[in-house]
Amino acid sequence: MLNKFVVIDLETTGNTPKKGDRIIQFAAVVIENGKITEQFSSLINPQKPIPVFIEELTGINDEMVKDAPVFTEITEKVQTLLEGAYFVAHNVLFDLSFLQEELLQAGSEGFYGSVLDTVEMARILYPTADSYKLSDLAEKEHLTHDRPHQADSDALVTAELFLILFKRLSLLPQVTLKQLTQLSGGLKSDLQLFLEDFMDTFEKTPVLDSIEIVNGLGLKRISSEKNDENLNKEISKFPESEEEKSSILRNGFVTFKKRAGQFKMMDTVYNSLQQSRHTLIEAGTGVGKSLGYLIPLAYFSKHNNQPIIVSTHTIQLQEQLLNKEIPLLTKIIPFEIKAVLLKGRNQYLNLEKFLQTLLDENDNYDTTLTKMQILVWLTETETGDRDELNLSSGGLLYWNKIKEEPSVLFSKKCWQERDFYQRAKRNAQSADIIITNHSLLLSDIKGDGSILPPSDYVVIDEGHHLEKAASRFFGYSLDYLSARLLISQFGTYEQKQFFYEIEQILSRLPASETKLLHTYELNQLVLDLNYELDEFFKLMAHYAKTKAANKKGTNRIKVRFISTEFGRERKALFHSAERLAFLLKDILSSIKGRLNWLKAEKDSLSIPDSNKLEEIAGFSAELQEFRNILISCFIKDSNEVKWIEMDTRSPQNVTTFLAQPATVAEQLRRKFFQTKKAVILTSATLSVNRSFEFIMREIGLEADSTVQLTIPSPFEYREQVQLLIPDDLPEINSVSLEEYVISITEHIITIAEATKGRLLILFTAYDMLKKTYELIKESGFLNEYVLMAQGISSGSRSRLTRNFQRYEKAILLGTSSFWEGVDIPGEDLSCLVIVRLPFSPPDEPLTEAKCQLTVQQGRNAFYDYSLPEAILRFKQGFGRLIRTETDRGIIIVFDRRIVTTQYGKSFLKSIPQIPVKKGKMLELAEFIQKWL
Repeated sequence: MLNKFVVIDLETTGNTPKKGDRIIQFAAVVIENGKITEQFSSLINPQKPIPVFIEELTGINDEMVKDAPVFTEITEKVQTLLEGAYFVAHNVLFDLSFLQEELLQAGSEGFYGSVLDTVEMARILYPTADSYKLSDLAEKEHLTHDRPHQADSDALVTAELFLILFKRLSLLPQVTLKQLTQLSGGLKSDLQLFLEDFMDTFEKTPVLDSIEIVNGLGLKRISSEKNDENLNKEISKFPESEEEKSSILRNGFVTFKKRAGQFKMMDTVYNSLQQSRHTLIEAGTGVGKSLGYLIPLAYFSKHNNQPIIVSTHTIQLQEQLLNKEIPLLTKIIPFEIKAVLLKGRNQYLNLEKFLQTLLDENDNYDTTLTKMQILVWLTETETGDRDELNLSSGGLLYWNKIKEEPSVLFSKKCWQERDFYQRAKRNAQSADIIITNHSLLLSDIKGDGSILPPSDYVVIDEGHHLEKAASRFFGYSLDYLSARLLISQFGTYEQKQFFYEIEQILSRLPASETKLLHTYELNQLVLDLNYELDEFFKLMAHYAKTKAANKKGTNRIKVRFISTEFGRERKALFHSAERLAFLLKDILSSIKGRLNWLKAEKDSLSIPDSNKLEEIAGFSAELQEFRNILISCFIKDSNEVKWIEMDTRSPQNVTTFLAQPATVAEQLRRKFFQTKKAVILTSATLSVNRSFEFIMREIGLEADSTVQLTIPSPFEYREQVQLLIPDDLPEINSVSLEEYVISITEHIITIAEATKGRLLILFTAYDMLKKTYELIKESGFLNEYVLMAQGISSGSRSRLTRNFQRYEKAILLGTSSFWEGVDIPGEDLSCLVIVRLPFSPPDEPLTEAKCQLTVQQGRNAFYDYSLPEAILRFKQGFGRLIRTETDRGIIIVFDRRIVTTQYGKSFLKSIPQIPVKKGKMLELAEFIQKWL
């Protein structure tokens, strides 16, 4: 390692040197010839007070810097350190901008040498890392980082990380390094210069055995399928007695004490498969349901030589099954089992397309970085599955260009052996257990079994989601941004998108008597289409606003669209949809004509041209699908429930039209349950009032032919949980939203002070969440707490959950998706507040239609639909609190209907029996403090 590198880290009074923020600590670590040769650090007197939040973050206060040197006193030392060196930092532009400002103010020359950013390098060289924060990368590489946010500790860890990144680079094949070097000119740092030096130094490095070069790309060498003799070993019989089951669990070192429920589940699953019976199993938290079904599946699959499909709703559970439960299963059972994960085609990388895009010029920063990430990832991945990558939003847009899609025009031969999607499908064909998701399972039903390997046996985990997933799947949606993005891919001729590119390819071929629409005529059609699309969504927004004129106090609205009603707005929207459909038909026919003519001339086409035409053919298929949906929603008479969702503050950009069937029971019965021998649905929330009647009716199962089993949680809920109901809150429907928010905010402040944070608050509506969040902030009472809210604080659900666990005094406000799938075990969560019982609003279009259907079938809309649906969501919310046998916690329900109404008892009956305490909030707060 021939160069000199100086790794710098600074602590400062703020983020903006131009506004007078100053350095309070400087640290540098010098690396020469691959070794740390010098360390220097100093506190610095900024000659201004250090803000409180900086003191909290860094632990550096005014007293500590009082007698420290001012920056001018160390300027000469800094200059000496930086002489002839690369300037390296984690987020280099921040440190460099501060140092430049201080050097110039000290009357010295600034630093104008080369810079390297370890964030940028880490993004490229750790393409699958969850986070690129210094502390997270340090943890990943087992580096000691004892004082985060102190410059000397951060600089040393950054230097150690830089040496590891250097080592990672040296293990890449030359072909990959060359490609990275060519791309790195588009980065923010001087990585290109560094890579050029690096290439000269490491020119003769041999390629690792684990990597092979295929068609100019460095790829991970795929291990050939092992033909292990264990696969042909005689399979022992399914363990029937408790002793046999305990014995095999001990093989995997599984020691959880109470296993009677799990054993019962194993027997039920095995018998259902043997007897070809559909089955519902509600397994409470802590039963161990994954192994409860995986063990019998493995035995049944092997004994009968039958593949079994396991479907989940979330990626999180898929990953957990594959990376945690399946490895445990292989330790437990005395024979080999092959389990694979199969996702939808678009999840996989198309190597041909990716290789072609490496030739593109004028990429933006995100695209360049994503290409570099993928080049490194290809030396590591066996699956080519997008979910492995940590992509930026710009990277996700680029993925659309390189994802796997059916080949429309030309069959590709050169990548067939290494095609990730085809390999995943081949693996699935020979697997015993195929893990997939509800969406792909439903696609398979719709596509008459053309995606998944044929199987008569299916386990549906997170089974309470099946009905909603099927409703979305058998429905349609149209939204303005996606439609605009789709059409802009074709563009007008001047915009130089697909339209321009196809015309260029045509112009390179010998002229011929073709009956293609002239370029300027097609251009006019595209202009008309853009205009009509805008008109269409403006009319849709106008229709929604007119219908929602009486809905006050909310920006997000949902209104039902009734195709048969009369009215000026509906008529205008219908005519616009017709015009849009005609324009799309003409444009599609023109694209198809061009593609057909070029297909006939394919021998005269270059490889880049035929790849571009493949892309355009894929676009044409998407445009056709858009037209089909438009016709289904507006022109054909269909039975779906249709509605419009929009935000009145920005109507056109966030307007979506949705259509879904009011019931999927018949479709699921006919296309799914009747075609399978045994389907086993499991979840922690399937029953209402200890009955499965509601879920069976929703998904089309018959009670007399379905096995039904409830396995209670082994946890001691009576000792672990207290349910509190304050009786000094107004009835939720008797006061305005504003009054109710004021009342609950006071209570939340009292509870937070009693629990010292660690508080999750579940809302049913975003408006109430937002108003409550703003009022808590405004009050100033909880300033010492970290307050996070879904849709307000940035980040996904999982990131908000991680941050919540990171802080001691944290409060998290969540809606919809936070009612389930959030797993916060231990003391990180000690109190759960349910603001109101989770009934869907009666005027919510799908709820309204389902209630109407329930009445038409001669049943009661409230008791047979609204109440059971709310109880299942309530059970999901309740399940957030106790995740392990040692957890303790308090649940507070603000909605007094749980005790003041007859139906409220149904909510209490549907959860484990726990002590219930009512009283004034101040009394309850005292109880909380003592109990916790």
